[in-house]
Amino acid sequence: MLFANPVETQFIQGTFYDQLAEPYYLSADKLESDYAPVRFRRELRLFRRHCPKGSVIDVGCSTGAFLYQLTIRHPGRYTGLGTDVAGPALDYATSRDVNVLRASFLEHNFGEQRFDAVTFWAVLEHLAEPGQFLSKARALLKPGGFCFILVPNAQSLATRFLGTRYRYIMAEHLNYFTADTLNRLVAHEHGWSVVNLQTTHFNPIVIWQDWRRARERVPDAERAGLLKKTTAWKQDALLAPARLVYGAAELCLSRMRLADNLVIVLRRR
Repeated sequence: MLFANPVETQFIQGTFYDQLAEPYYLSADKLESDYAPVRFRRELRLFRRHCPKGSVIDVGCSTGAFLYQLTIRHPGRYTGLGTDVAGPALDYATSRDVNVLRASFLEHNFGEQRFDAVTFWAVLEHLAEPGQFLSKARALLKPGGFCFILVPNAQSLATRFLGTRYRYIMAEHLNYFTADTLNRLVAHEHGWSVVNLQTTHFNPIVIWQDWRRARERVPDAERAGLLKKTTAWKQDALLAPARLVYGAAELCLSRMRLADNLVIVLRRR
């Protein structure tokens, strides 16, 4: 298991993410991309396959874009609740009518409230104790409920090629999962059945940019700007042939478990 040690207090307590809100999460480029119809296309397709309706809690919901897309696209099918440690991000989620919980996920007493699904989209890599979050998620799920987890893939083509130049090897990422270590984390937290484990997403532009630069943190504005560009390309009808080639490359990498992210779907026994 690859993990950061020592870990700065601001990452354990989550105060870092309030500081990151204005330059990144709440930047115009990031918000426009997050709320674009194509932004969570893969996640929504996977989610809908296993959970066609019900109550959902999105842990680490940020500005609420996933829950917004889910409920807008499928009205009346879902009730959503988001939670995060970043207050400004939750303020924005509220402005888009996303229901949020302003409390610690681990410490909040949910009483008898139970959910059909819990999502952790790009969250576990930020947590000092990811196992505790999985235990809490299991306790909050109805029997047969699903847990969806997406994390960066520490054995991706990008990581293998770039090493420490890769932009997602960063101070706020405390854990670096492989398919094996993610499976072992789940096995340690008893009561889960693994429904699906795959890799997904591939961004060759990130590989090209990070290969050319020295090892340094990519500016937040640059990351948000690239997200805006790639989101626009996904919606450009003239680029449909290029997207077919890209899709074939992503599929090949996914089958070899070399795509950028790991996704695991768990079911509570």
